[in-house]
Amino acid sequence: MSDLLLMQRALALAAPMIGRTGDNPAVGCVLALGDAVFGEGVTAEGGRPHAEERAIAASGGAAQGLTAYVTLEPCAKRSAGGVACADRLIEAGVARVVIATRDPHPNAAGAGIERLRAAGIAVEIGVLEDEARAQNAAFFARWDRA
Repeated sequence: MSDLLLMQRALALAAPMIGRTGDNPAVGCVLALGDAVFGEGVTAEGGRPHAEERAIAASGGAAQGLTAYVTLEPCAKRSAGGVACADRLIEAGVARVVIATRDPHPNAAGAGIERLRAAGIAVEIGVLEDEARAQNAAFFARWDRA
């Protein structure tokens, strides 16, 4: 499957959670290699756990070498403590992360992307960016101005 189709899947996963994730945005994550999907996740009701955490768990630990398709830049710091999503992806051994759009929240704001790249993970940004920003318009309205 193409990056476009897999990001569309990640956006579709997130769509039903819009308005149900507390202060967090509704994020979708798909772990795949070629046409094979190994795990999917979406931000849970109330905002925890995050989509990446759920997708890694759904993969049964089989994320080594996969590509993660995430609708929003993975966090570099968790406001409630715990392991940040960027670190979870690194620990899981993903080879590549395709991100729809950057996260303006201070717990990401480019730091998630930097952390992934510093770990040697290939990162691409901007696949269906407009759609991802529209999906979480309230989140971006709040944090783009901060």
